[in-house]
Amino acid sequence: MTTLSKRSLLKLGAASISLAAVGLPAFAQNIDELVIANNVSLPSWDPTVGLSAVNPTLQGMYQSVFDLFIAQDTDLSQVPGIVTDWGWNDDKSQIFMTVREGVKWHDGTDLTPEDVVWSLETAADPDGGNPIQFIWSTVGNFQIDGQRITADVLRFEPTIFKWMSFLTGYVRPKAYIERVGAEGFEAAPIGSGPYMVEKYERNAFVRLKAFGDYWGPKPEFESVTIKFVTDAAARVAEVESGNAHVTLEMPYEEFDRLKAGKLEGVAHPVSDIAMIFFNDIEVMTDPNVRKAAVMAVDKQAIVDRLLSGYGVPIDTLQTPEYAAYDASITTPYDPDGAKALLAKSGYGLDNPVKFKIQTTRGFKPKDYEIIQAIVGLWRRVGIEAEIEVYEVAKHYELRATDQLAPAAFYNWGNSIGDPTTSTGFAMFGPSPHSVWDGEDLAAMIGPLWGEADETKRIEGWKAVDRKIAEDALVLPLFQYVQPILHAPGVTVVPHTSGALLPALMTRG
Repeated sequence: MTTLSKRSLLKLGAASISLAAVGLPAFAQNIDELVIANNVSLPSWDPTVGLSAVNPTLQGMYQSVFDLFIAQDTDLSQVPGIVTDWGWNDDKSQIFMTVREGVKWHDGTDLTPEDVVWSLETAADPDGGNPIQFIWSTVGNFQIDGQRITADVLRFEPTIFKWMSFLTGYVRPKAYIERVGAEGFEAAPIGSGPYMVEKYERNAFVRLKAFGDYWGPKPEFESVTIKFVTDAAARVAEVESGNAHVTLEMPYEEFDRLKAGKLEGVAHPVSDIAMIFFNDIEVMTDPNVRKAAVMAVDKQAIVDRLLSGYGVPIDTLQTPEYAAYDASITTPYDPDGAKALLAKSGYGLDNPVKFKIQTTRGFKPKDYEIIQAIVGLWRRVGIEAEIEVYEVAKHYELRATDQLAPAAFYNWGNSIGDPTTSTGFAMFGPSPHSVWDGEDLAAMIGPLWGEADETKRIEGWKAVDRKIAEDALVLPLFQYVQPILHAPGVTVVPHTSGALLPALMTRG
């Protein structure tokens, strides 16, 4: 049996009481209402504003209610969505898009090209609160002719269409938001996605109802309740007890144990990677300390022992599926080399270098235990790190204000597989998502943002990754394999982005 802490039981009990209060139906073999125990709460319903908009783990909920400009298949390939056709003109001075006809908002009104233009223009507003404003502001001067939209390229951005399937790339209802305002939209959000919001209780759950006029394939489950269960042990208990039909991100030994019994499971490689940010403060300004911290970590052993083999060790911020992956860049495990580097800076087992490392606990499988293991490996070479545990929302807050500790564990999502959205934003000093402010690295990255020659652009990013590895500016750990447990009465289709999408689930 799973051992639950008192804290976990209290969380589980509170969630169950909240759901009982609104009349959660009894479970049966023939599932009428699909219940998902999710690993993160939804803090805001606007998928384009604030720090929650760039949280990859929230995108499954957002995509259930809202449509991306351009849809994305389960293998990350782009497919027609609200925008059915897109591209540049010959000299790449303009972009064009064709908007799908017959799409309805949840209030029954028509989705129009004006909604698409307004969504892009508000996303580009420097005062609008979109964390990716600097991407959306690269196009402007929109023109509408029937269902066709054209716009001028104000600054060439090679990934503009890729972002239309990624963070903050959602179409929002212009007339509705202008009528009810931001607060009204938060209280009663509407989109054009497969599900409508029926009831939402902050920090507890959201209940979704299938949208009868959805333009795409109709979801099989008419009603879906997503419970916010941030504690991993509590999520396991939810699905093991039958209080939830689907859950994700549990310890892999629990995944193996439960799918060998009455439950079923899928474990699919996703675009997320585990990494440790190095902030260029305190001892992390010493390259010997950074290089030793990288060399002292046995990534394969961590994957094998803590993740039951469910993971792919990496040496850069690219996975094998990403466009700029370079297998020739390596950062070997070398504890003796780490000791020698620390000795050059006056550190050793009898005089360890000291710093703080921050991590979540239970947000991703074995996140805290991974950091415990790394701290143990560091201790063997002369590094003494103090662990600080926080919620993932705190990580976003600290990272956005460049206040992370000298080291901070994180899972970085890149569901478009482009190096700008892995190495780029994570390591470019002026980016609000980076805490490394080195001018030499920024000088290498800067010209790549607007490089029109695709081959030259990718090779440039590989050179950046090589410098990052040589200077140990970040510690890449591994590519995640996402564990999803589900009842036999449900068939789950995993998405390589890591988004858990109830619209893809069917009855088993």
